[in-house]
Amino acid sequence: MNSQVRFRDLDTKESYTYSIVYPSFADSAKNRISILAPIGMALLGYRVGDIVEWKVPAGTRRLKIEEVLYQPEAAGEYDL
Repeated sequence: MNSQVRFRDLDTKESYTYSIVYPSFADSAKNRISILAPIGMALLGYRVGDIVEWKVPAGTRRLKIEEVLYQPEAAGEYDL
């Protein structure tokens, strides 16, 4: 939780930075997505360089993980 990731949409070439948070902290205006949102669940378990694919009503979305900007565990923060 609270990891911040930068990814690129491979179809639109747009780059996005989001934090993955618990549902009660989700706020699209602050680029915080719920772990329970489809994109939040889709991003779990992937690493830098991986391509994430998942089905949406309009087809398949493809994102490339470009960078993990912050990860609490890696920063030694276990009590967030």
